[in-house]
Amino acid sequence: MVPPKMTESYRGRIAPSPTGYLHLGHALTFWTAQERARSRGGALVLRIEDLDAGRCRPEFRAAIVEDLQWFGIEWQEGPDVGGPCAPYVQSRRDYLPVWRRLRDAGLIYPCACSRRDVQSALSAPHGEEQPEGDEPVYPGTCRRRLAEARESESPAGVNWRFRVPDGEEVRFKDGRAGELSAVAGRDFGDFIVWRKDNIPSYQLAVVADDAAMKITEVVRGEDLLKSTFRQMLLYRALGVAEPAWHHCPLVRDPEGRRLAKRHQPLSLNDLRKSGADPARLKAEGLPPPS
Repeated sequence: MVPPKMTESYRGRIAPSPTGYLHLGHALTFWTAQERARSRGGALVLRIEDLDAGRCRPEFRAAIVEDLQWFGIEWQEGPDVGGPCAPYVQSRRDYLPVWRRLRDAGLIYPCACSRRDVQSALSAPHGEEQPEGDEPVYPGTCRRRLAEARESESPAGVNWRFRVPDGEEVRFKDGRAGELSAVAGRDFGDFIVWRKDNIPSYQLAVVADDAAMKITEVVRGEDLLKSTFRQMLLYRALGVAEPAWHHCPLVRDPEGRRLAKRHQPLSLNDLRKSGADPARLKAEGLPPPS
């Protein structure tokens, strides 16, 4: 079979974090991303998301490349593909310009609330119930600080939240799940874009990176569906066209729990060392996308 001609019209990505060994669920999602890129004659980018310095470890970073290559994942840009890999490692990237753009636009504000403060506010008689498996809807305690945000020269030392447009319905069409929607301020609230330990949040970093790397479709697990609505607002705030979205079903263990990096027997590292056959694992996992 002749491979499709490479084109710049499609750019996908895989973005693992070196906080543990990748498991079979990661691999099958990355395989889906690869097959969608290949079927469209596009490029696949590997990006290492290592902003959580307290949990990231060198051995996990090294295993990412080895395990992905063993599973048959190939990427055209990123670590181990010629030239410097700095643009494809989050800890080597500069996100302050994005924070400044949001600050200057009056869309973010400093927040002194701890997780306990938020939970306490939501436990009040008229507080909103926290959706299971998601962060609580922020009650807006520090929104009054929007006016002082522009005076801040640095985001360090305090959390920064993005103010969502309360009551607005945010909609997108997922490549697998179809039409989806959520209401800002009800289904999700003001979310953190910069942490008080002076690193950007996942939401801000992933949008900044996907925009800079010109990603046209994001393929990832369905556990990140709610994040999509938040990220769509960030794309709009930054004046950048958002990518298409495709969320894969989660792989679960025999008890029905979604796989996590604590599931050592199903880590790619253990599977590789035990002599498992990647082709069989793919065949028994998810079918390739159309």
